[in-house]
Amino acid sequence: MTDEHHDVIVENEGSGVGALLGIILAIVIVMAIVWFFFLGGQGNPNPAPVEQQNPPVEIQPPVEIQPPAY
Repeated sequence: MTDEHHDVIVENEGSGVGALLGIILAIVIVMAIVWFFFLGGQGNPNPAPVEQQNPPVEIQPPVEIQPPAY
């Protein structure tokens, strides 16, 4: 009788979930960069001057509280 042992090695390559999440994260980061730098995510650094027309403000004195009449 011969004592032959054969080892079967099976490599599990995974389902690729990590690679898929990495690709999605990369797309989100690229979209955030495009939004921030090219689509005005920083706000408008040099806004055009706008004439402000403030209406007059009426200031009313506070109402005096009177004690109740008994």
